[in-house]
Amino acid sequence: MKNILLIASSIISIFIVILILIQGRGAGLGSAWGGGGELFSTRRGIEKWTLRFTVVLIICFFIVSVVKLLL
Repeated sequence: MKNILLIASSIISIFIVILILIQGRGAGLGSAWGGGGELFSTRRGIEKWTLRFTVVLIICFFIVSVVKLLL
């Protein structure tokens, strides 16, 4: 059971990192390393979807980590 939880937390963490890296403001991934000066705007379309999916994955990662800790 611990091995399954370890694999699940590893896979979830990889997806979280990928989703965070593609969530740059403005030009996407390129703005994560040096983009700036853009005005604040609301998230729409795919940006809103990736943000919500990232939050869901973070909650899942937290739950898996707590279950792993209790076993």
